[in-house]
Amino acid sequence: MAKILLVDDREDNLTSIESILEPDGYQFVKANSGAQALKVLLNEYDFALILMDVKMPNLSGFDTASLIYAREKLKHIPIIFITAYSYDEEHIFKGYKAGAVDYIYKPINPDILRAKVAVFVELYRKTHQLALQEQKLVSINKNLENEVKERTISEENIKQLNIMLLENIDKLEAANKDLDSFAFVASHDLQEPLRKIQTFISRIEEKEGKNISISGKDYFIKMKSSANRMRNLIDNLLIYSRTSLTGQVFEYVSLKELLENAMQELSLAIEEKNAIINYSSLPTLNLFHHQFQQLLVNLIGNSIKYAKEGVAPVIEIDSKIVKPRDVPGVVNGAGKVFHRITITDNGIGFDQKYANNIFVLFHRLHEQHEYSGTGIGLAICKKIVENHKGVITAEGKPGLGSTFNIFLPQEMTA
Repeated sequence: MAKILLVDDREDNLTSIESILEPDGYQFVKANSGAQALKVLLNEYDFALILMDVKMPNLSGFDTASLIYAREKLKHIPIIFITAYSYDEEHIFKGYKAGAVDYIYKPINPDILRAKVAVFVELYRKTHQLALQEQKLVSINKNLENEVKERTISEENIKQLNIMLLENIDKLEAANKDLDSFAFVASHDLQEPLRKIQTFISRIEEKEGKNISISGKDYFIKMKSSANRMRNLIDNLLIYSRTSLTGQVFEYVSLKELLENAMQELSLAIEEKNAIINYSSLPTLNLFHHQFQQLLVNLIGNSIKYAKEGVAPVIEIDSKIVKPRDVPGVVNGAGKVFHRITITDNGIGFDQKYANNIFVLFHRLHEQHEYSGTGIGLAICKKIVENHKGVITAEGKPGLGSTFNIFLPQEMTA
């Protein structure tokens, strides 16, 4: 049973929220102040969600959220702020910066509250299942490694280890099936509450649009923005989970063809920013076709997104053969050579000290209100390159643009 922490200084508000959500079978823990919520969280970490009022005496919801997320063990718990007050954009962004994933405005619409809570609770359940499965696999692999170290290499022992390896492969395949099941849930079940929210908003705007105040219309815009942001997050998680070797087949394909397909997919963004994409002679590569096209879409899309204000993006793409010593992390390539594919832009760039962090899942260098995104795109790029036994690096200087280098071993190319 999913646990939800309710935080409000008014008992009637806590009772009201609990009565709306109670039919869905959640377990509730209530706190009537930010301080009491922090006390609860000293001993309990397994909350699927925190619903918290913004305006509370002594310790506001924003301050409480900042203290909660200062603890590493609590950073995984999403917080939805509940407020009856109208805030300007500065206060809204303050809430998101404090860690909020969304807002719900009073008087509370029960259908919207239940739909939003259902999304986060379901995501918590599936993530928890995957974490347990990962722990089991780690334990299995660790036990297998210890077994290999402890046993004397003999024909009989090797046979036994082979049997264990086959069993482990079966378990890994089962884990992959579980991951596929999660991807299915993410693409269907988790998106269904979002579709309902968007449908409710559309119906209210259509039938009651003339009666909605200016501030009310602003709230609807924010609700639609939050729903779209959650949909993008789920879609990107789905892409990341499916970026694996399962069912993939290498095929020879022209990099020029993949690039042109990627440009077609990004045509609206290219036209909107008047982006210029130049490329020289590109090789034919032995690749996972769709994965590598996704990589190009993500990298070129990033260059367009992080363009300088008022400056048309200019993106240069080229390829050349390099030796192992030119590939980061390759000590001795034993005579191998690599294809280096370089994508350079004239955008805002970044500080080089963040070059490795930008490939980490959910890591972002900018606030949500500055540049949209989920922090998953470059993690997908890294995973795709690793699937090709390659290396990806990033170079940047603030205000001078960025360069991404993709190194692929020669035996993976035509």
